[in-house]
Amino acid sequence: MTEMAMNSFKSIFNKGFLLGTSSSSRGLLQNLGLPIIGILVFLMLWAAAAPKVVTSLGAVPGPTQVWSQFSILVDEHRAERDKEEAFYQRQEERNAKKLENNPDATVNIRPYTGKPTFFDQIITSLLTVMSGFIIATLIAIPIGILCGLNNTINSAINPIIQVFKPVSPLAWLPIVTMVVSAMYVSDDPTFQKSYLNSMITVMLCCLWPTMINTAVGVASISQDLKNVSKVLRLGFFTHVFKIVLPASIPMMFTGLRLSLGIAWMVLIAAEMLAQNPGLGKFVWDEFQNGSSNSLGRIMVAVLVIGIIGFLLDRIMLSLQKYVSWDKNAELR
Repeated sequence: MTEMAMNSFKSIFNKGFLLGTSSSSRGLLQNLGLPIIGILVFLMLWAAAAPKVVTSLGAVPGPTQVWSQFSILVDEHRAERDKEEAFYQRQEERNAKKLENNPDATVNIRPYTGKPTFFDQIITSLLTVMSGFIIATLIAIPIGILCGLNNTINSAINPIIQVFKPVSPLAWLPIVTMVVSAMYVSDDPTFQKSYLNSMITVMLCCLWPTMINTAVGVASISQDLKNVSKVLRLGFFTHVFKIVLPASIPMMFTGLRLSLGIAWMVLIAAEMLAQNPGLGKFVWDEFQNGSSNSLGRIMVAVLVIGIIGFLLDRIMLSLQKYVSWDKNAELR
């Protein structure tokens, strides 16, 4: 009897182990294998089709040519940083000699004004988009909560949302530029006007998804949760922070992810149109340059823009998982 029990246990264990191994293999294939296969197929199709498409700047660059241009951009960035370091080093040596001869002499360090590199443009775009997105979030979430809690407020604000939601950034940008030029007048400005133009345009275009999804999420809170709040006689702010926000986080973050994606797309278009510093300006400058390397550099920028957009979305998804009360919920 004991031997039969042991054999049955071994059989069950072996089946469970094989099932677990099979499940693990499928998960690894699903999460890692298939994306790699998809990327490889895309690269092969790109490499095969690119030489057949000939433009005024030559054939469309394939993956190898694009990688080569990326390496050149990295080298240019390093060379520019070396120039910057040498520039400040020369100033320090000059000031040291000046102070040695005259300890009371006034010395200063002039800022380096070299040409911004591709990676400098990336940082500029990221700072601009995050500034506009954060300000839009601070405005959109409170208004969305009020709209979800109060039908009267929602009826008053909803027409405004529906009117401004479809407005293109290309329509906002001239208005923003004129308003900033008229109102932001200073001999020693804290922020550059180009930065404010892009940031405000981004803010105006990414308000609406967060606002709408927050309002929908708050309005769809379970009546049971509302009844619990009434039974406990929670105050308004306690009700919002203990009941409303936790229950509406999934819809709220859906809006935030949509807003961040829109913000990134809007920023690139705004930088191209207004020639503000950033990745959009880099793409436009390369297009206007018209050299044999320009198309490859534009392709590098396109891929970097896409990868950054993907990473921003993954960051928002990770943040949603961190703050969500339901840690077991599957998010994509």
